[in-house]
Amino acid sequence: MKKLLVLVCATATLSLAAGAAMADSIKGKVGVTGKIGFMIPADGDMYSRDNDTDIGFIGGGGLIYGIDNHFAAEIDVTRSSFDSDYAEFGVTNIALGAQYRFVLEHPRLVPYLGAGLDILVNDADQGRSVDTTVGVHAGVGVDYFIMKQLALTTEARLLVAPDADVYGPGGKVGNFDPTGFSTTFGVRYFFN
Repeated sequence: MKKLLVLVCATATLSLAAGAAMADSIKGKVGVTGKIGFMIPADGDMYSRDNDTDIGFIGGGGLIYGIDNHFAAEIDVTRSSFDSDYAEFGVTNIALGAQYRFVLEHPRLVPYLGAGLDILVNDADQGRSVDTTVGVHAGVGVDYFIMKQLALTTEARLLVAPDADVYGPGGKVGNFDPTGFSTTFGVRYFFN
């Protein structure tokens, strides 16, 4: 937490000293993103009963590449974990996606829409195993450029995926629903 606070203070100081920051075209640019946030997972069932889930944390990062002035390709890897009535679940999400980025008159603000394919590697505690599954996501976000190569980013994303089987030592014990809604906040740095 202390390192994060130092990073935020250093970023704010640099942005005040940098003068006017403008968002250039994303065409040909490569960037790296780090983000943290909250995940609201769907409920599943365990032992023939509803399995209510709690809000959990999500964090991770990824790469973005500008294809042209409006379109960008991205790959993200995030990890979310949350408790439920019967187990603690974790999801490693490898998301392959695309963004459509809007160019506005305000030079610092770049809203975008995104969508893509997700590979969900699921797990649970207490010796249980959960199947890996595939899903899709759609999201909306905004980048706010504080310097020419540095932007603060926030995103809301909906993930939809089919249920995954949960197995215990004696066989199948329930279904895990990886569908969920997440909100994240982070930093995006463009190398060129």
